[in-house]
Amino acid sequence: MTLVDALKNWSVYIIQCSDESLYTGITTDVGKRYQQHALQQGAKYFRARKPKKLVYIEIEHDRSSASKREYEIKQLSRADKIILIDSNHNQRSLLLEVKQ
Repeated sequence: MTLVDALKNWSVYIIQCSDESLYTGITTDVGKRYQQHALQQGAKYFRARKPKKLVYIEIEHDRSSASKREYEIKQLSRADKIILIDSNHNQRSLLLEVKQ
């Protein structure tokens, strides 16, 4: 793995929660982070609700671009987030294919 590859291993993700809200975050390991949320470790947001389903992923960000993209997504309305989830920007299926 090159240094460039190592720097571009950040992902932006959206989780649908038990109350149907949409949580947006960033991480270098989406699977591990999802498990942390499920165990109520990390984000305080998950103390009052449980993660239900990973619904959106963007991969190949560096830390800076992931943070900027997270902020952009958090500014979207719920309706616009759903449009994003259904768009071709969603790399969730790509990531799932690699892991199978």
